[in-house]
Amino acid sequence: MSHGHHHHHHDDHDPVVPALDAGVPDSELSPSDVSRRGFLRGAGLLGAGAAASVLASPSAAAAAGLPHAHGPAGGGIAKGGFRWLAGDHHIHTQYSSDAQYRVLDQARHGRAYGLDWVVITDHGSNAHAKIGVEKVNPDIRRTREELPELLTFQGLEWNIPAAEHATVFVHPGRNEVDVLKRFEQAYDGSQLPSANTVEQNEAAAVAGIRFLAEQVRQRKVEGALFLANHPARRGIDSPHEIRNWRDADPTVAIGMEGAPGHQAAGIKAPNGRGGARGYYDNNPSAASFGGYPLESYRTWGGFDWMTATVGGLWDSLLAEGRAWWVTVNSDSHVVHLDQSERGPGSDFEANGKYDDPIHTGTVNTGAGDFWPGYYGRTNVGATSFGYRAVMDGLRAGRVWVDHGRLIKNLDARVRVSGDRRPATGTPLGGILHARRGTATELTLDIDLQDVPNWAQFVPVLKRVDVIVGSVTGPVADRDSFRAPDTRVVTSFEVSPGAAKLTVTYPLGRLDKPFYLRLRGTDGNRTQPGLMGPAVDPNGPRLDVIGDADPWADLWFYTNPIWVLPK
Repeated sequence: MSHGHHHHHHDDHDPVVPALDAGVPDSELSPSDVSRRGFLRGAGLLGAGAAASVLASPSAAAAAGLPHAHGPAGGGIAKGGFRWLAGDHHIHTQYSSDAQYRVLDQARHGRAYGLDWVVITDHGSNAHAKIGVEKVNPDIRRTREELPELLTFQGLEWNIPAAEHATVFVHPGRNEVDVLKRFEQAYDGSQLPSANTVEQNEAAAVAGIRFLAEQVRQRKVEGALFLANHPARRGIDSPHEIRNWRDADPTVAIGMEGAPGHQAAGIKAPNGRGGARGYYDNNPSAASFGGYPLESYRTWGGFDWMTATVGGLWDSLLAEGRAWWVTVNSDSHVVHLDQSERGPGSDFEANGKYDDPIHTGTVNTGAGDFWPGYYGRTNVGATSFGYRAVMDGLRAGRVWVDHGRLIKNLDARVRVSGDRRPATGTPLGGILHARRGTATELTLDIDLQDVPNWAQFVPVLKRVDVIVGSVTGPVADRDSFRAPDTRVVTSFEVSPGAAKLTVTYPLGRLDKPFYLRLRGTDGNRTQPGLMGPAVDPNGPRLDVIGDADPWADLWFYTNPIWVLPK
């Protein structure tokens, strides 16, 4: 496609790809969709345990023809034919029993610190389930009017039955309150019978995800997404539960926090709380999955063990061909070094909220959080500036994440070797189909950081790792969390003072399906990964409780690109 034409892209009518929609019988599909579905089934990538959301991503051809969209407002950085919109899907306000700020406070900080989209996720609890969803909505709507250049989604933090928390959010619209409220009242862990068995609760979690999918199918909301929050924190998100959530509906259950919020919690006392990054200072309990090692209860370079371990739980899902994406965010409740507290005399139980915060003049060194956008960001490759475009980009896995603004921007693609056309190749989250024996290559283009971050230094990227794993298909044991074929295949050192890192790396001739993902670091703290130095020679280091300066240990991670023989 000629890049001289600028299209205005309206992202309201993109239908679900029929071949991927299990609700559409073969008899109603076009011949090309029937053959596509047959191929995907044969590859073990459709049906039970399918990577439907991987395969819903644009093909290389579609990606090459992406319109350059110019929305009416809003920011984002253009790169690789996408508009990269930075956001945070896990933010609390005065409508959460353990938080304090107004919706507008959080949104204004997020915008000031460079975010394009935020999700307000107040806690499921008895008070919240009764009145919280309705009460916060006018504040969210006012925030949308006040800050039109920031996309402000309404969501909630779901107490997943039998498991941890999750962000659940919906596309704005007249039914956003109704759908979230019905969801929370029927499926929040706080609302279920205490006599429920673990099996009943696990089934309720699956039913909750299916309920959200059904609201989209019935056109009550344009989209609904689920992301598991701080998944390894207490060891209670077992591998089979994560697989069950994803399989319940891959268009809704799309991933997990690769790194938790609360990143200030590890700052050494007396300047900080002197605790664990992410509040990951737990030990196994009776509810924990017995197979997890003790190391899984800690962060690694600020990231959750499920994401940080090469060949570990995240890779075990990717090696099955399951689309499962990672994000980062703030989980902001009370901000480190802020000088405010909840309005005095608040009655949260009666009102479902705290009164507006007041200035105290006392610096809070014990708080564990940063403002949205101050430290972590989830960068989504969107086709335009809009709510639908952010949700579509997240669902497609066109996502990379970083801490402390380690890099400015990134474009990674896999393409048939030697294809020099501009903006060709399959982007993050996408899937490249190529004939067996075809040579493929990774192209990577990183704009290195040249402006200070919010801690007032310019981060320096030292190394980028290329991680590759075979796609081996569904596992027999749904509690598996190993991907024995996944490893760091090469690393690129970044020359000091460089403005860009541009790499073309040959991936060899295609003989079996594989995926590729990237990780980068400032190089300050590394150690061999848990699966050994042959798998990961220089992975993130286990964070020290009480002495973990988040600014001295910065990483970025990308979501995977898939390469399948056809």
